[in-house]
Formats: sequence, structure tokens, C-alpha cells
Amino acid sequence: MTTHTAACDCGQLSITVEGEPRGVGLCHCLSCQRRTGSVFAALAGFRPPWTVTGQATEYVRTGDQGARFRFRFCPTCGSNVFHTEDGYEDRSVSIAVGCFADPQFPPPSDSVYDIRRHPWVVLPADVEVFERDPD
Repeated sequence: MTTHTAACDCGQLSITVEGEPRGVGLCHCLSCQRRTGSVFAALAGFRPPWTVTGQATEYVRTGDQGARFRFRFCPTCGSNVFHTEDGYEDRSVSIAVGCFADPQFPPPSDSVYDIRRHPWVVLPADVEVFERDPD
């Protein structure tokens, strides 16, 4: 089975997952823009099992629809590496695509919070676009 390892910039925090992502997407919400320091977040979702190595600091944020997201980042270099949704930790983890440092990683299939997308960000033609979060 294929494994993928994502790590922070300094290498102190990493997460290893098995198989292919269940989905890859972009989020343009203002919280993700602030959290990443970029104009969107690129995330890949995986099912268990996964293995975390190193220490993580957590930040919990409540989303627009009331879900609580638990973000893990490296306390040394500050990289945002992965997050889970409270109540669904045993089903899914979302990992920052950039932390895989793999230019061959699968492209996104969807994009959420398009109402917050910077107008100069051009998406691939086959990406499904949602004005907000479709859930």
C-alpha cells in the first residue's frame, strides 16, 4: 500500500497516511487565508490509519456551520500540518498539501468559499466550485 508523509518545515512534526487521498480541495475562507498566510488552503483528506510523530500545538476554531476544527501545527517552526473535526477524528484527517512537498501530488477536485477567492486566483477548469461550504 502507498504511504504518504507530510512534515512541517523543520521536520519536527510529521504525519504518515496510507493509500490515496479521499479528496483534495481548496478553501478560500478568510480563516484559512489567515491560518495559512496564503490566499487559500490546499488540503487532502485521508481515512485512518495515520501516525503522528513529534509534538504539535493545537488551535480549535468553530466553523460557519458550528463544526469545531482542531488544527495542529509545529511549535518550533509554526507550520500548519493537519487538522481534524471534533467528533470525526476516527474517520478523517485533513493535511496541508504543501507539507507533502510533492509536486506530483494529485490536484484539487473542488474549491469552497469561492465568494472569498481573490479574483486573480485562477482555478483549473475541471475544479468543482462552491460559493460556500457545501456541507
